[in-house]
Amino acid sequence: MSANVYDGMAEAYTAENENSLMNAYYERPAMLGLAGDVAGRRILDAGCGAGPLAAALRERGAVVSGFDSSAGMVEQARRRLGDGVDLRVADLAEPLPYADGAFDDVVASLVLHYLRDWGPTLAEVRRVLKPGGRLIASVDHPFAVTLLHRATGADFDYFSTYNWTEEWTLGGRTTRMSFWNRPLHAMTDAFSAAGFRIGVISEPPPALEARELFPEEFHGNTSFLGFLFFVLEA
Repeated sequence: MSANVYDGMAEAYTAENENSLMNAYYERPAMLGLAGDVAGRRILDAGCGAGPLAAALRERGAVVSGFDSSAGMVEQARRRLGDGVDLRVADLAEPLPYADGAFDDVVASLVLHYLRDWGPTLAEVRRVLKPGGRLIASVDHPFAVTLLHRATGADFDYFSTYNWTEEWTLGGRTTRMSFWNRPLHAMTDAFSAAGFRIGVISEPPPALEARELFPEEFHGNTSFLGFLFFVLEA
């Protein structure tokens, strides 16, 4: 996906992400919970966007760095985090501009599903992690994506890896976004092939306050299927 897609909606996406159900009350709390005690840990936020996860990790005592392929999103992150944080424009699909073993953890928040081929990216992530370091990642839940497509009449097979698109309208601008969906076994195979040990596969509920703030989204349920989370050890 072209970085210019996010460049064109950086401010609008940042504002939407700040307090939305899926980001602020579901995905970020889950990522922080899986990260646990991060005081003193060197953490790379891969695909950092506007930096809300990096900011939360820093508040918990981590030493954070981050990169994103969108210069516009990196500028949003600089506004949030200040000039004292190492923020770079870099592409997750290309070799990463960091030394071997530079980080204790890498967090990849809702970014891997933009990539067709995970192999080179996971190899680079493992390279920049110290031995025993962690990759903490979230992706679109593959079964939820397939259910969504079946509900709209699209003929996608859960067991295949396929590209799909949807339109996002933010700040009065409509953009077509492109994603890659793959079944769970394809994800775990990619992690294992890159030398990671799978520590956790998680399907957590949203934050407790989410049901009070967004009652119309729950339809009487206490949770929903949205994202899939991993903790992987190098």
